[in-house]
Amino acid sequence: MRTIVAGNWKMNKDRAEALALVSKLVGWSEELEGDVEVVIAPPFPFLEMAVQCTRGTRIKVAAQNCHAVAQGAYTGEVSVLMLKSLGVTHCIVGHSERRQYFGETDTQVAEKMKTLLFHGLTPIYCCGEVLSERESGKFFHVVEEQLREALGGLSEEELAGCIVAYEPVWAIGTGRTASAEQAQEMHAFIRAYLSERGAPEVPILYGGSCKPDNAASLFACADVNGGLIGGAALDAGQFTELVHIAHRVKQDA
Repeated sequence: MRTIVAGNWKMNKDRAEALALVSKLVGWSEELEGDVEVVIAPPFPFLEMAVQCTRGTRIKVAAQNCHAVAQGAYTGEVSVLMLKSLGVTHCIVGHSERRQYFGETDTQVAEKMKTLLFHGLTPIYCCGEVLSERESGKFFHVVEEQLREALGGLSEEELAGCIVAYEPVWAIGTGRTASAEQAQEMHAFIRAYLSERGAPEVPILYGGSCKPDNAASLFACADVNGGLIGGAALDAGQFTELVHIAHRVKQDA
């Protein structure tokens, strides 16, 4: 099973800071163990710079969002074709912040995923429940509905080209983290859905306040295949340590 550590920078860093962060990661990339896939997702203005800096390394570059239509009169939007022309290989879709602040639905996300896959980019699809849904015991139902809505229209081949990231929304930016048992429980549930759809090997990442001090227990879970990292991705040292931890856990498995 593939192991992936992906860093979502969100709306952080100016150009100088972004260049410094990418440069540090590139400088250390030769030390990163080769069996862990590394992806970074800077903001749109820094994607081309990131692609140029990481060319020839094992670091891949993702966008944080895209439009579902390949081109057209959509002022302010960024298309998959634009991303592909820069050398971007992955794109995050359905992140909880897109849902919360911009009203993004899984129907819209499904359209984006179709477009990404058609043009050869890898979607990193995010799903997960908010605190009220966790506390009311509805979390399995919520995640199942998200998966069926966003992934239901994909063929087995298309689904096999995706990455899924489970985000317990109540643990994003709050300092709270799902326990290893909670993470494994949900990842196993997602794995069962993917297996029913004929894609049991799709990587499932954990994305909720994952840091070097809790990553080992999370990454050691049977159905956790790495992390979609937020705050820790903004620090080259922490992000690199997470890659090393993912490698050690994989070797010990």
